[in-house]
Amino acid sequence: MKTLIPPPIVTIVFLFVIFFTKDLFRFSVTLPSSLGFIIIFTGLVIIFIAARQFKAANTTINPIKPENASVLVSKGIFSYSRNPMYLGMLLIIIGFSIIHNFLAIIVIMPIWIIYMTYFQIIPEEEAMEIVFEEDFVNYCKKTRRWI
Repeated sequence: MKTLIPPPIVTIVFLFVIFFTKDLFRFSVTLPSSLGFIIIFTGLVIIFIAARQFKAANTTINPIKPENASVLVSKGIFSYSRNPMYLGMLLIIIGFSIIHNFLAIIVIMPIWIIYMTYFQIIPEEEAMEIVFEEDFVNYCKKTRRWI
């Protein structure tokens, strides 16, 4: 793995950056906070559903050790996205940005996406291809990385 920092910790750090840089952006777009809360809630629900599917399949949810996966979960929410937990975290960042610092969607969110893709998703996919071989390759052909 290229990173030893769990993705939820990375996401929390980015949320702090979003919150504490709000004063740096003089221009701001105002959207209803309720929209942000709805998007955050949606992200949490997606993460919860994905985690339950991993638990039901009795496989590891640890993103630092994907090589320990015992089952390739590809049904349910995983048939729409290979990374629904990261998608959920992305929605949390979007919702939080709507509430606190809208311009972070343009500036900070892309950095999070690049970081997660390079340091977390690609190494996980490499590990999954080693563990599950052709099954994972076929899964990647029919299911997109994000949505």
